Amino acid sequence: MAVLNSLLKNRIITGFTIGALVFSCMILGGKFLLGLLIVFIIIASKEYVDILKNKGFLPFFKVILVISISMMLISASGYNNLIPIVLLAGIIASFLAVLFRGRQPYIANVATTILGFLIAWMPCHVCLIRNMGNDVTLFNITFKQGLYFLLFIFFVILLTDIAAYFFGIKFGKHQLSPVISPKKTVEGAVAGGVFAVITGLIIGKLIGISIYHSFILSLIVTVMAQLGDLSESLIKRDAGVKDSGHSLPGHGGFLDRADSYLFSVPVAYYYIKYFILSGLSFPVITELIKKVLYVITG
Repeated sequence: MAVLNSLLKNRIITGFTIGALVFSCMILGGKFLLGLLIVFIIIASKEYVDILKNKGFLPFFKVILVISISMMLISASGYNNLIPIVLLAGIIASFLAVLFRGRQPYIANVATTILGFLIAWMPCHVCLIRNMGNDVTLFNITFKQGLYFLLFIFFVILLTDIAAYFFGIKFGKHQLSPVISPKKTVEGAVAGGVFAVITGLIIGKLIGISIYHSFILSLIVTVMAQLGDLSESLIKRDAGVKDSGHSLPGHGGFLDRADSYLFSVPVAYYYIKYFILSGLSFPVITELIKKVLYVITG
């Protein structure tokens, strides 16, 4: 019991410290947020490479790092149209690195290198969200509307993680994914989703998002957060490691702490961009699908 309390204490202290740092950088934006994300990419990329070494794969850390930081800088600068060019350069570089370094197994090293910077591409959407929307003035401070959306995502994920963790410990009986992550439970996942949606509805009301969009966006974020968590567990489980690292007491590594953001942030970005800000609706998508099917079927 004493050991459990000590681990829980470390988890709470570390979580609060990291959360306060991330929250502050989101508010400040600009170079503060960019600096935080670059530090995360450097450490998380190293953790990713170390995890896969346990599996016998040798992804190229330098290629992952250069492409990942390039994408982050481009995203922060607003030149999103250059991202496909950087991704193409990364794919070519991954093949060339294997061709001229002669590592075995060849295909696996190319694939894991590409996967490395594709994973790092997802946090780039944090900058994209922070810079989106119109200017908003609050207490004589002007910032982009994207800050509201970023805080929405932050608190929805926070409540997802907290509720899933504590309800899973207290009431969890049915394993969510016995093979991949046996400690996660259906009860914890459901509780995380419920608290996330409630949080999203409250924050959405405060920042002026309709109940309809608040509900869907919070549901998207909590589902993607839990899938991101499971996906990172899949990589670790396959490589035979428990944590991605040991730099964060009670949480493991940086990838362990940020896995909930990997899928949720980019998916939320596209929902906000096309459905909330651009006014795209599901009936429009339905009509578009019908037209595409009509063209395909003749």
